[in-house]
Amino acid sequence: MPKIKSLDELQAIAKQIRRDIIEMTSAAGSGHPGGSLSSVELLTTLYFGGAMQHDPANPKWADRDRLILSKGHAAPVLYSAMAEAGYLPKDKLTTLRKLGSIYQGHPDVRFIPQLDASTGSLGEGVSIALGMGLAAKLNGSPSRTYCILGDGEVQEGQVWESAMFGAFHKVDNIVVIVDHNRIQLDGFVKDIMEIEPLVEKWQAFGWHVIDLGGHDIPALQAAFAEAAATKGKPTAIVARTVKGKGVSFMENNPKFHGVAPNKEETALALKELQ
Repeated sequence: MPKIKSLDELQAIAKQIRRDIIEMTSAAGSGHPGGSLSSVELLTTLYFGGAMQHDPANPKWADRDRLILSKGHAAPVLYSAMAEAGYLPKDKLTTLRKLGSIYQGHPDVRFIPQLDASTGSLGEGVSIALGMGLAAKLNGSPSRTYCILGDGEVQEGQVWESAMFGAFHKVDNIVVIVDHNRIQLDGFVKDIMEIEPLVEKWQAFGWHVIDLGGHDIPALQAAFAEAAATKGKPTAIVARTVKGKGVSFMENNPKFHGVAPNKEETALALKELQ
């Protein structure tokens, strides 16, 4: 099992992942930097902060915890975190979205068998995670499953069908994390289809809900521990994040949901992330 990193080490890893995201999307000339940057602390805490039980030397360990990046367009943050953890080659990250690269635009188990699922069709991740969680319970496995959703993705009806299923079947070994950065492809979530009151909605569907700042690593560590201690119902974490976090001109800017930085923007972003 990977050693749990100190807070300083976790923050340094988060900064490196942000640099990777900028370099990857810049080299590809396409991709989704904004929502990748908003998810950095979520992935950092899961892989390096003690939240997930996993082993890079044994990626198909039966009792490992699973991670489903339901918002699969944020693949750069997942690829960087997995490379940092030792699952994938770091020196190939900038082949993102290139023909023949393992780093496809969305996570694909045909290219990266260390993944727990291929994702990108929005709304499906919670269903996949619940299946894995229920299977683990039936098998008597301690495995837990974590699923990261985009907030625009929460507009999908399948999410709420899954929410009903999870509560009804008491799948208490699953944690859904909503990356609530308030921006989706076409603009601000509130202007396209408001999802608030989000906390109350998950509670109404029978979930234990934790509402926190999604860039606060100690708060995330505490939340994951609270989720593990919660029995009889699944947990939803509403992580309030900033789209494009860490790069001033990308923060809260809908443009960078699905537009890669150009050469000048890349240089400026990397300077800010030194």
